[in-house]
Amino acid sequence: MAHRDPYKRIIKFLSSITAIALQVFVYWNVWVGYYNDNIELPFFRRGSWLMVALYAVLLFFFVQTYGGLRVGYLRKWDIIYSQILATVWVNMITYVQICLLDRHFVNARPLIVMTVLQMALIAAWATLFQWMYSRIFPPRRMLLVHGDRPAFGLMDKINTREDKYDICEMVNIDQGMDKVFERICLYEGVIIGDIPSQERNHIMKYCFERSIRAYVLPKLSDILIRGSEDIHLFDTPLLLSRNSGLTIEQRFGKRFADIILSLVGIVVSSPFMLLTALAILIQDGRPVIHKQTRLTEGGREFELYKFRSMVKDAEKDGVARLASEQDVRVTPVGRVIRRTRLDELPQFFNILKGEMSLVGPRPERPQIAAEYREYMPEFDYRLKVRAGLTGYAQIYGKYNTTPYDKLKLDLMYIENFSFRLDLKLILMTVKILFMKESTDGVAEGQITATVAEDGGYKKELPEGSGR
Repeated sequence: MAHRDPYKRIIKFLSSITAIALQVFVYWNVWVGYYNDNIELPFFRRGSWLMVALYAVLLFFFVQTYGGLRVGYLRKWDIIYSQILATVWVNMITYVQICLLDRHFVNARPLIVMTVLQMALIAAWATLFQWMYSRIFPPRRMLLVHGDRPAFGLMDKINTREDKYDICEMVNIDQGMDKVFERICLYEGVIIGDIPSQERNHIMKYCFERSIRAYVLPKLSDILIRGSEDIHLFDTPLLLSRNSGLTIEQRFGKRFADIILSLVGIVVSSPFMLLTALAILIQDGRPVIHKQTRLTEGGREFELYKFRSMVKDAEKDGVARLASEQDVRVTPVGRVIRRTRLDELPQFFNILKGEMSLVGPRPERPQIAAEYREYMPEFDYRLKVRAGLTGYAQIYGKYNTTPYDKLKLDLMYIENFSFRLDLKLILMTVKILFMKESTDGVAEGQITATVAEDGGYKKELPEGSGR
């Protein structure tokens, strides 16, 4: 398979060009064949080219943001969903653009028909190129190197992508480096799990020397280093980790954006908030809003607002619990608003008050955070920035992702913060709203998001937590 790897980029490039070109071609025909002939001041040739070029740029931006061009990386249905979502966004923007050009609401039917046709082309394109990719690049045969902690959780996650990876063998680092090196040479790649740093470095150098792919389970220190700045004051390379969270400029810009976007969010979502409040009131009575103490930047406590999705006195025993998959405490209305995330809308007011940000680590409850802190003192690293309505861990993780993995994801956000990243995460939030796996509850009987192999609560470090 290694001799084919250089052609991956070519195939992905051709697939991307094909996907964009097909949709732009459809738009060209709709614009030239209908809208340009019917607006008050039609464009000539260059004007039409400009309209189509603007459409192509918008389409590429949204498709790239949602990952709709990542053939061979995402599953086929994820690619189709991402492409369709991007196309819907662009076509809505295009409709507004045409209405502004003609200074009145134009007939939307051609754009609707165009969208349906584009959806069909997207499905055909994704099916064809994903099939070609799977034939040319079959699943990569992998070796998993693990340490004392069981690697079954990591293996189960990787096995969900049988189209990309085939874990053929597991080897324990205790068997010796010679044994590990001997086995690595038999496979197309190696997954380095939770093993001591010294042995991990030896394996990474061995793989680098022989051009063998290595997938590494990062430690917290690795994530912190990724956010470092290169220093070239001397002839010896240095990496500077400022470890101070966001800069004063970033804080000011982020707060300004939070105020504007939270006001817009309140105005736009007010009809949905009103309907949600009425549904809760009719089905289960008052209170409509549930207040819960959470932690934000610097460990400060605040009252988080949510629409009540559980029965009254759901935690009357005083024990803080995450919702399980079939939690009997969740009301019928609550199941709907939790699935669609409508229960989170009142947090726009938390953002406006300055207690939260639009993007940041999700605020945790003090009781649950204290339990995590017993075996994971680094959990407070997430408090370097304000808590957020959406965040890196919410986009790339799940509701039942382990606390340690959520911490890693949150630190990736903090160490790589940029306004471009915030914009991407906001747009990605729209994508995950209708993805069921992102709202899966924790296992039945689980008090927090950490479960031992026997199903009980464990007070030890989770897999991959070696420091």
